[in-house]
Amino acid sequence: MVIKKTNSLSKVSQSFKDVGPYLGLGTQLAATIILMFSLGWWLDSEFETSPILTITLSFFGGFAGIYNFIKTVLQLNKKQRHEKN
Repeated sequence: MVIKKTNSLSKVSQSFKDVGPYLGLGTQLAATIILMFSLGWWLDSEFETSPILTITLSFFGGFAGIYNFIKTVLQLNKKQRHEKN
């Protein structure tokens, strides 16, 4: 019975090891968009250009966040494939 617990524990730890690098990607994507939105909102209030900078920087943050998300996922997948071979 000890062997089964150790074996299942190693499977769980391996699963967390495989999934670990992906866990922060969603938070990073959201943080990028929120940061750029906040920057645009602050700049709009400083320069009195109401929605223009907020909208522009929000879209830029969205595109930059998605680009970084996709780039990171592709790099992690390539790294995992290389480790398995």
